[in-house]
Amino acid sequence: MTSVSAEAAPAGGPSAVVPAGERGATRIADRVVTKIASQAAREAVGRLPKDAARAYAHVVIRPQAAEGTTVEAARVRVHVELDYPTDIGSRCAAVRRRVVERVGALVGMEVPEVAVHVERLHPAPGQGAAQGRTR
Repeated sequence: MTSVSAEAAPAGGPSAVVPAGERGATRIADRVVTKIASQAAREAVGRLPKDAARAYAHVVIRPQAAEGTTVEAARVRVHVELDYPTDIGSRCAAVRRRVVERVGALVGMEVPEVAVHVERLHPAPGQGAAQGRTR
C-alpha cells in the first residue's frame, strides 16, 4: 500500500484553486448561436401561414474588448416572413429584442447588432375575400 502525502494532494486548500486566467475558455460554436437566434426569431414572429418559410439567421462571432477583458460578441442577421397588414417596424423591433434576450441568456454573449430582413409578406387569412376581390 502506498500513501499520498499532504503536499502532493492538498485537500481544498488555497493552493488547490486555479486562477481564472489559467482555467481555459469555453467556446460556443457559431452554429449553436445561429440556431438560438433562429428559434428566438420564430418565437417573436409567431404563427404564419403553412406556406411561409421558417425564420433563419446568420451569425458572425467576433472578439470585443470590454473593461480590460475580451468577450465574444455576436452580430446577427435574421430573415423572416410576416403577415400583412401589420406594423412591420414594431414586429422587427420585437424580433431584435427577443434575439438579444435569448442569445444573452443562453450563451452569455453580447449582441450589439441584429439586422432583420423581411423576405416576404403574407396576407392575413380572409383578407382577399373580405375586400371583395375577384379574378
